[in-house]
Amino acid sequence: MDDRGMQWNAQLGSHAQWVAEYNRHDADYQESDDMGRYASNAGGDYAQPPADNHIARCYRIIDLGTQEGEYQGKKVVRNQVMISWELPDCLIEDGESAGKPFTVSKFFTNSLNDKATLRANLITWRGRDFTEEELKRFDLQSILGAPCLLSVVHNEKGKAKVASVSKLPKGFECPPAVNAKMAFWLDEFDGEVFESLPKGIQEMIQKSHEYQERLNADRPKGPAQIAEMDDDIPFALNGNDIIREYRYGKGFQRACYARNGESLVRKLQACA
Repeated sequence: MDDRGMQWNAQLGSHAQWVAEYNRHDADYQESDDMGRYASNAGGDYAQPPADNHIARCYRIIDLGTQEGEYQGKKVVRNQVMISWELPDCLIEDGESAGKPFTVSKFFTNSLNDKATLRANLITWRGRDFTEEELKRFDLQSILGAPCLLSVVHNEKGKAKVASVSKLPKGFECPPAVNAKMAFWLDEFDGEVFESLPKGIQEMIQKSHEYQERLNADRPKGPAQIAEMDDDIPFALNGNDIIREYRYGKGFQRACYARNGESLVRKLQACA
């Protein structure tokens, strides 16, 4: 998707489907106290922010791409994002993260249709509805760093959930940001940012349609395509062999040439 994946599809997912997907992911992921990052649940219990209304600030947005799932026996395909907030007035009291703000996250179907949870939350967050022009293309980057009031509740397992997002009331001020702002967009792929994400989130992104398309585009090309490539590439001589390395992202191809009398034998090796 172009423009940071903000092309909205009005036919993506219902609220019930989103709830099922959120609960499915919650079985595998939860917030970690360490640096406020989203981490894989590898055992143990993490401290949870208290159920209450909290002053919050959006510090992270992750484009999860187009994900496939199943709901009531039917295949569900929808574009998703994850939005994270820090709670600067609600600090962790124990452990290595003591003194740092709690963080909470929420999965959304990337849609602004009438029944979309994201649209409802953005309306109450901004304190106004969308204009027709905004509905055509809304840039989520604009909410990064924006303060709000979060209603946090606990589920039956005691884990914190974002129940609602609303505009910060007049007279309330949000303390300065603690966590650095971070956004990841698949169509503006930043390898360094991607590698900084927790493994569980990386694996989820890697399953997206957009990531798979990128992966296929970056795979080594065949011999016919190699022959047409620019020859202005560093090479090393070893006897009569010339080894050229063609690099593509994380992989490369080696084209090896060996002379045998008047014949030229070309040996190709593809290395991941």
